[in-house]
Amino acid sequence: MEITATALQTVAPNGVVVFNDVTAAGSPSILHRGGSGLVSLRGLTNQWRARFVVNCSMNVALPADATATEPINVSIALNGEPLNSTTMISTPGAVEEFNNVSRSVTIDVARGCCVQVSIENTSAVPIDI
Repeated sequence: MEITATALQTVAPNGVVVFNDVTAAGSPSILHRGGSGLVSLRGLTNQWRARFVVNCSMNVALPADATATEPINVSIALNGEPLNSTTMISTPGAVEEFNNVSRSVTIDVARGCCVQVSIENTSAVPIDI
């Protein structure tokens, strides 16, 4: 499944990126409701686990009213908990200066279980995405 956030959005600290468009439909193992920041991964398999690869790529910037010295930190979160190994860091030279960050992670979901994946602003300041 490929989902996107096509409009500029400001994400508060500890807030999640909201996705508004499904560009490529997935299987019944991946669920997303438009306008939500959560994607549910379900372990619908005959094996002991279902394996998913989550790729994230986005353009990030500090809003016009921010201080340009603040670093931007964004992480892939699992059940609301940011995965430290997925933290993407950008330190822009000026406000409203966009940089691209990306990361991927493999997530195993036990058979019959579900997890929720989101992209979280782990910065101390609001950011534009």
